Amino acid sequence: MRILIVDDEPAVHDSYAFCFSGGRGVSTETRHALDTMAADLFGRSPGVAALDEGGDLPFDFEPSHCHQGIEAVAAVEQAMADGRPFAVAFIDIRMPPGIDGRETARRIRALDPDIHLVMVTGYSDFSPVEIGRVAGPADKIFYIAKPFEFAEISQMALALCRRWQNDRELTATRALLAAKVATLEEKSAELEANESRAMHIALHDALTDAPNRTAFLRALTERGRQAGHFATAMLDLDRFKLVNDTLGHLAGDELIREVCTMIQHSVPPGTMVARLGGDEFGLFFDTRDEAAAVAVCERVVAACATSFNILGHAVRCGASCGLVLSDSHADRDPTDLVRRADLALNDAKRSGRGVVRVFDTHMDDGIRIRREIEAGLAQAIARDELSLSFQPIVGRGALDVVGFEALVRWNTAAHGMVSPAIFIPIAEESHLIHDLGDWVLDHALAELRHWPGQYVSVNFSPIQFRRSHFVGHIMASVKRAGVDPGRVQIEITETAIFDDAERASKTLGELRGLGFRIALDDFGTGYSSLYNIRKFALDCLKIDRSFIDGMGRERESAAIVHSIIHLGRALGMGVVAEGVETEAQAQALRVAGASHLQGFLFSRPVPAEEARALAAQHWLPFAGVGDTGVIIEGVRS
Repeated sequence: MRILIVDDEPAVHDSYAFCFSGGRGVSTETRHALDTMAADLFGRSPGVAALDEGGDLPFDFEPSHCHQGIEAVAAVEQAMADGRPFAVAFIDIRMPPGIDGRETARRIRALDPDIHLVMVTGYSDFSPVEIGRVAGPADKIFYIAKPFEFAEISQMALALCRRWQNDRELTATRALLAAKVATLEEKSAELEANESRAMHIALHDALTDAPNRTAFLRALTERGRQAGHFATAMLDLDRFKLVNDTLGHLAGDELIREVCTMIQHSVPPGTMVARLGGDEFGLFFDTRDEAAAVAVCERVVAACATSFNILGHAVRCGASCGLVLSDSHADRDPTDLVRRADLALNDAKRSGRGVVRVFDTHMDDGIRIRREIEAGLAQAIARDELSLSFQPIVGRGALDVVGFEALVRWNTAAHGMVSPAIFIPIAEESHLIHDLGDWVLDHALAELRHWPGQYVSVNFSPIQFRRSHFVGHIMASVKRAGVDPGRVQIEITETAIFDDAERASKTLGELRGLGFRIALDDFGTGYSSLYNIRKFALDCLKIDRSFIDGMGRERESAAIVHSIIHLGRALGMGVVAEGVETEAQAQALRVAGASHLQGFLFSRPVPAEEARALAAQHWLPFAGVGDTGVIIEGVRS
């Protein structure tokens, strides 16, 4: 440790030299008393002696001697330049004929804010307050009276050197911590920026940058929760296929952009205009009555019935429109509104195109079928019409079968096989979903006992998830079946957890605590944010099949898939890609880092007996991706 001694008397320098040379003759009682005093002053643990048993100092002190203040200031300046600063400076107050100790301390402090200053004098023209004012802070300036004792100087030097060393280590640690915090904040900001871009891509049409179908349905859901009348309309271009066939797809794309802009300029303020796909647009707006809504739609249709200059060609366009009004809360299901508006649009096309048609119940033969399905579903369990199929979930490497997703099937006597996309929403609306869900869970758990180690993944609707005592109900079913909760994966959608985020977080935490696996299904189509994904207890994300399907055609879909995979890996979650149907998709997903794959490329949903066989052999013999990322021969789509 470097020590600076500033005094104009040579004899005093000899005394300092004796102090720092490990002088003898200091009694044990004196060392103990000074050591205890140092512990009180500087926070060091009592019992750590300033001197060792032989009376030597534990530090290797390197004293530098200066006889005048100016000489001392120069020494400090050189030490700072060399990167070898002094830890402590012992400064005499009176040093004629040069600058006094007060001025010396002020100048040294200006050069080195970390040095500890010890003012040594028998008398002084300056009070400690005056010296502290120019050479502070107060916790780095100390005082010793002349004449001093050997142990007094050595103890002071030892304590202050230790403190100086600790301060430097603490400063370095804080700087390192600050750098790590800054790096983490930068990475967090980058992740959030990527998330924001991915969410924009997920909710906007790549061609027109208008909201897409997902965003449209989300906004329509929110509008349905509010009071007041509003209209939902579906609009489709007439003769669009002719433009594509005669002028090419570039012309068709340009026409779509021009029409989208025309629609946006023709609707009332506050109207949402979305491109739902192809040449189909959706819009909804507030309206006072049917006549006003029809007038708005007729104005849009008239605006589209004009000539557009497309790539140097005059293109005559037109549009047809279907309209449905919402005047009560019972009519506000977004999927049903779009379906009814689409039925009205089909009627407009059948009526000769270029017109607006308002939905009425005569257009909806599906309502009758819907009621029949609802009535039949209530008896499906008693009639033994339900069954389960199981689709394998495979690892991306050797295609080992790690689990199966349980999928319910309904084969009716009246309508044959009814798609789950039809009867599941009906079950939710009629509250038959609880009985149906209990049947699926019990049969899936019963089948699980025949597998050597795979898990079963069971879907739960938002209505089931909000069921009182949901956790207890699931746990009771698992105990009754005699299976390990760790082999049961609960699949839920983003809608289920974000309707009541606090309750959902508590429920998922309880399930994870009991050992269940938690998967977020259809990820990328709902309401997720980075904060929410981190907040909930999740094991894996399941990428919605719509993004997998679009990977080969749309750059945006590929970007979303890559973002989801990177997000999942960054948060320590598995990522399951659903709907894998081609070798190219499988190879791209494996290279991107998806942990598991699921889709027709590997296996369609199979009956329970075939699932048992696949579980027993542990891997799929007819499809796979090699460790090098090259598709193994024999993969079939």
